[in-house]
Amino acid sequence: MIRIPCPGVVMFPEEKVKREVATMRHVQENTSIPVPLILHHGMADECPYNLGPFIIMEYVKHAYDLTGLFKEHGSTGDTMAIDPNITDEKLSCVYEQMADILLELSKCSFPEIGSLVEIQEFEYSVAERAMTLNTNELVQLGNFPPSQLKSQTFNSSASYLQALSDTHITHLSTQHNDAIESAEDCRRRYIARHLFRKLATEHRLTNGNDKTFKLFCDGLGPHNVLVDAEFKVVAVIDWEFAYSAPSKFSQTPPWWLLIQMPERWSKGLDSWAENYEKRLQLFLHCLEKREQVFLEEGRITKEDCLSHKMRQNWDNGDFWLHYAARKSSAVDAIYWSKIDDRFFGARDSFEGRLALLNEGDRKGIDAFLQRKTEEQERRILIDWDADGVAS
Repeated sequence: MIRIPCPGVVMFPEEKVKREVATMRHVQENTSIPVPLILHHGMADECPYNLGPFIIMEYVKHAYDLTGLFKEHGSTGDTMAIDPNITDEKLSCVYEQMADILLELSKCSFPEIGSLVEIQEFEYSVAERAMTLNTNELVQLGNFPPSQLKSQTFNSSASYLQALSDTHITHLSTQHNDAIESAEDCRRRYIARHLFRKLATEHRLTNGNDKTFKLFCDGLGPHNVLVDAEFKVVAVIDWEFAYSAPSKFSQTPPWWLLIQMPERWSKGLDSWAENYEKRLQLFLHCLEKREQVFLEEGRITKEDCLSHKMRQNWDNGDFWLHYAARKSSAVDAIYWSKIDDRFFGARDSFEGRLALLNEGDRKGIDAFLQRKTEEQERRILIDWDADGVAS
């Protein structure tokens, strides 16, 4: 099989290929997770017809991906949802195999936050910026200037979370003209993102500071796990958005237990959380079961276990902190619903929250609001000129 990054979808194709190859080889050499064997890879100048950077890998025979086992029949893409009538037995088959993969990844530790690079044959180092799904989507969909992306590695979770919060603010500033619904909507988004940065700057988004960091993959989920006809895992694919991340990211329950992302749940975050918790209890039971097996076989240490930390991070609300930190497109909705009250108490008004910001951020809101409102009005005029009707 030859894989070439899709133009317009993958924003940093050469970086993507290098990082994915290094990650797959590291996983293959240091865990029992099955990944396709990479035969060769190269950059665009090595590719016939200059189609782009490429990876040549073995094709892995498979029958399904794991999502097919528990998704609702007929649901696809953004509307994909978990089968409401699925049995615990069938769901456990999925959850236990995913638990095995997560436990194997928990063994992969690094001294910095960033992407893996193969510095020489069979030797890997975290030496480049973290190539994340959010990074790619910001440039692909969010009008984010690539020059303003963070380019360094990080040696602390606190500094990395602060960098992510800065990115959220830049995202709001550079979004397309239709990103806000009204001046009031823009005001709420501005305050939410600056308060999130305040929490990051004050180191309130993390307890203590990590000394080691864990391999984490934004794209990892049942849809990237291939199984044979007996539902045994034969390969885990799509490692392009894997990086060494704060250990808390790996210790947070995976969002994909319902298949649907929380910000896309049609009935709102509270409904998503209620349905999610039902599945989470079964997942944690499966994870505990597999942890015991791994411990007895000497495949992990107690420090590598995840179930207790995942339960704790769900119960104390850290799940939402880490999810919002990783996803610029979700931070606005999640902040007001799941984060604000926890840190700042009951909210009387948005103006009261504005008062919590530093002087520079408070003074900056009026000019920011005016610019974004003018951009929105300009878009309406352009629509009118193009179509003859106001939209």
